[in-house]
Amino acid sequence: MTLSSLKFVNNYSTISKAMVCSKYGQPKDVLSLKELKIPKIRDNEVLVKFLAAPINPSDINQIEGVYPIKPRFREYGAVGGNEGVAEVVAAGSKVKNLTIGDWVIPDSKAFGTWQTFAASSENELQKISKNGISKISAATISVNPPTAYRMLKDFVNLKKGDVVIQNGANSAVGQSVIQIAKAWGIKTINVIRDRPNFEEVAGELHKLGATLVIKEEDLRSNSTRELVKNLGSPVRLALNCVGGKSASGITRLLGQNATIVTYGGMSKQPLTFGTGPFIFKNLRASGFWISRWNKEASKKDKQYMFDDICELVRGGHLAEPWHEETKWETSDDNKTLNKKFMTALGKAGASFGNKKQILTFE
Repeated sequence: MTLSSLKFVNNYSTISKAMVCSKYGQPKDVLSLKELKIPKIRDNEVLVKFLAAPINPSDINQIEGVYPIKPRFREYGAVGGNEGVAEVVAAGSKVKNLTIGDWVIPDSKAFGTWQTFAASSENELQKISKNGISKISAATISVNPPTAYRMLKDFVNLKKGDVVIQNGANSAVGQSVIQIAKAWGIKTINVIRDRPNFEEVAGELHKLGATLVIKEEDLRSNSTRELVKNLGSPVRLALNCVGGKSASGITRLLGQNATIVTYGGMSKQPLTFGTGPFIFKNLRASGFWISRWNKEASKKDKQYMFDDICELVRGGHLAEPWHEETKWETSDDNKTLNKKFMTALGKAGASFGNKKQILTFE
């Protein structure tokens, strides 16, 4: 079936191959590949063909039942995946803002992106520019880059030459923070855990534009304080996705009237801050969740942000995240597709997994 013939999809149904969750539990135990029949689209719907979709930690948490956003369970189960990029291949007669060939990303909770096709109302989708954007960048543009973008914009009025510190700097959000900050002339102190290939990872972060890369274990050292002091400006913003001692450590390096923003808790340890810094430096602590921002933001504000992020990508300021691609090819049988997904899923949940696992659909 060619893309040109798909615009006449009203005459027949489409089969989507999807990774479906049968119930809450460990993803490897409750996910399986199913063939789903998509009925003919309604007048206000579009049919989309997915091009790529990542496997994010939040996707795994969602299937486990421990994430605030729950899967959309239907009679067959729930299709996994919240992020991805798809191409509009058919449109109903009353669709106003999307046309065949447009690239779209989900604009609703628990959309279900681990599938080859989906039908949706246009209100559940956000159009993005595809000019000069790879499908990998597009598939990963709706969670991590916006999280970095909003945290750098919304909490402190940062100016060129200001300094930001973050832990979990090798994460996908951390990579975005480094690159966006560099594009805006902001210096970054990037904290990562010690590991056998620390120098290699640090080198890759420097290539992205990191100003400093330090080990979590060195946060309290005098040499680290001296490095931070030599940057010439006090640290005005801290971004925390780890919690526990790591959060406490980066707080100690903050300047007067600074803000620490927490957007994750990978250590599963509570936030512990020293009383002294908060009192005598007048520090502030906030939380951030991109899903809440998406819920409260207008369509216009979202479009402005995505257009801005796409410009950063086109300008060479925001590279694809470190990733490993798993291809779902049309020649693969269902058993092979299921096996490929489970292999990628295992890697996505591995410790020290610096590479984002991304499904691509041929």
